[in-house]
Amino acid sequence: MGFSLLSKAFILFLFLLSSSCFTSTDAYDPLDPNGNITIKWDIITWTPDGYVAVVTVNNFQQYRHIAAPGWSLGWTWAKKEVIWGMVGSQTTEQGDCSKFKGNVPHCCKKDPTVVDLLPGTPYNQQIANCCKGGVLSSWAQDPTNAVGSFQISVGRAGTTNKTVKVPKNFTLKAPGPGYTCGPAKVVRPTQFIQPDKRRVTQALMTWNVTCTYSQFLAQKTPTCCVSLSSFYNETIVPCPTCACGCQSNSSQSGSCIDRNTPHLASVVAGSGKNNFQPLVQCTSHMCPIRIHWHVKLNYKEYWRVKVTITNFNYRMNYSDWNLVVQHPNFDNLTQLFSFNYKSLNPYGSINDTAMLWGVKFYNDFLNYAGPSGNVQSELLFRKDKSTFTFDKGWAFPRRIYFNGDNCVMPPPDAYPWLPNTGSRQEVSMFALVMASLVVLVFYAHV
Repeated sequence: MGFSLLSKAFILFLFLLSSSCFTSTDAYDPLDPNGNITIKWDIITWTPDGYVAVVTVNNFQQYRHIAAPGWSLGWTWAKKEVIWGMVGSQTTEQGDCSKFKGNVPHCCKKDPTVVDLLPGTPYNQQIANCCKGGVLSSWAQDPTNAVGSFQISVGRAGTTNKTVKVPKNFTLKAPGPGYTCGPAKVVRPTQFIQPDKRRVTQALMTWNVTCTYSQFLAQKTPTCCVSLSSFYNETIVPCPTCACGCQSNSSQSGSCIDRNTPHLASVVAGSGKNNFQPLVQCTSHMCPIRIHWHVKLNYKEYWRVKVTITNFNYRMNYSDWNLVVQHPNFDNLTQLFSFNYKSLNPYGSINDTAMLWGVKFYNDFLNYAGPSGNVQSELLFRKDKSTFTFDKGWAFPRRIYFNGDNCVMPPPDAYPWLPNTGSRQEVSMFALVMASLVVLVFYAHV
């Protein structure tokens, strides 16, 4: 028995160690194995000292979008290039252009940073797919708005495929850290079909840059957690304690606000709205977002679940939010109330992963912490008699993502138990009674 307990403790230690020691190699997402952001650079014409190119940012991630304040793209020039002009975007700094007489370049920095223009930009400064403030939808949610573009005129760059050198050290912030970009690779020139579909043109030169996301590079702690409950058990399993941090004065955990604080609105307003770090309501889990999965009803041929998303972040309204849930019964989802649904099928023929998001102009906007800071829906599943059971936590999700980030789940042994299996407290009490009887019997014989 001692060895068994020691083994369990050692396994738990290894689990906690692996949960806290993440590296950049953890960028692979099993629910979106091919998801990435691809930056395509198409040279469309030569100029006397360089070229004009169209740069396209494609968000090929199924459920991870780029929220406000949007993407920013950086790189290092291979030679002494300058940017003469831009359409649909701008650099954040001009740099030192004092060497130029007459025409002054848009940017002379060796390592420029480019941002998208805002909506409402004059038409003569726009190109197709520009001017969204850097906000891009996820590919599964809205593919037409998952693309951003801008035009750039580059000088001192060379005027042939032999003399042009691709930029180096690409960086992507969307809007914060988390993305790692590979080197630019020259690929087959992009072909463009004309509007009349009777002529095809192609770029003079094309290169691609692929950027992948790691949640562990984006933030030091998780951003969401999951709580569970069911109709057949009074126990509500909360989010794990300190799932996203702990309530303390340490700089690692940050601060929180008690929802019963007098003059709460003025306290939140004075805490720095321009800071995109979460300012959360004080809870045991300290997560900005909590997802609650409640097994609500059991019918003869169906069963029903209620999903509630609660925002505890006083600094963030989540627009166009989405939820990804993995559960084996999604192959028999019958009806969904007040959420949109799409099957992701990351494993080909296995339909166990669903993407859920709000209905436009109804609940696609998740307000900051407060009375209206939640959205909810109900899911109706048809039972498959060969697999369906309420036993051993089968009715609860295997994993949940919110806006592309993996949420902290309760430990499996904490899930609500069926009444006929007894609770852990009942088992412990039974063991205590039996141990007491053994002791009494022993002393009786002595």
